Amino acid sequence: MEKVNLNVEGMSCEHCSNAIKGALLKVDGIKEVSVNLSDKIVSVCFENVDLNTIKDTIEEQGFEVI
Repeated sequence: MEKVNLNVEGMSCEHCSNAIKGALLKVDGIKEVSVNLSDKIVSVCFENVDLNTIKDTIEEQGFEVI
C-alpha cells in the first residue's frame, strides 16, 4: 500500500472535507482518506491507483492540488 500527502487549497470546513473524502473513497483502490483542514493536507492510502487520478478527483470537487 502507498500513502501520499497532498497540499490542497480551498478547503475551509467540514463540508469540504466530506466532499473530498466521499469522492476519493469511491475510487477503486483508495483505502483510506484523512483531511487536515488547518494544514490543508489530504492524506490518501491507496493501491494500484495513479496519482493523477487522485489529484483529478480532488480537483473535480472544486479544490486545487498544489
